Amino acid sequence: MLLGEYEHSIDDKGRLAVPAKFRKTLAGGVVVTRGLDQCLYMYPLDEWAKLADKLSHLPMNQADSRAFARMLLSGASHADIDSQGRILIPEGLRTFAGITDRAVVIGLHSRAEIWDEAKWREYRGRVEQKTDEIAERLGELGA
Repeated sequence: MLLGEYEHSIDDKGRLAVPAKFRKTLAGGVVVTRGLDQCLYMYPLDEWAKLADKLSHLPMNQADSRAFARMLLSGASHADIDSQGRILIPEGLRTFAGITDRAVVIGLHSRAEIWDEAKWREYRGRVEQKTDEIAERLGELGA
């Protein structure tokens, strides 16, 4: 299970240290792809396979289905964790998320997100100010 929030540097080659607590879960490799809210999603291979299968079954005659599948699948990149616990994040993905030298990796149970540090702080601050309102809306949905 992937949980927590971890700050890391990105080196000049685009390598990011995977949080030590995530390495066992991600030992078989990961898939990193474009995510929502201008972050990157990082999946263990088994979770990625489940998501990719779901995406492949979306109705092709719906423009939103095609667009969403294209965004996630075309941006995907497989990465193995090296002997120093790092993964290489391709330049195109780093550019998409605006990640330069500092990143935050957050665990969200079955996937992780990789954020530019400043963007994460700004996003988290906005959400923290609305937590009660969000919880109330989710309660109305039965969550």
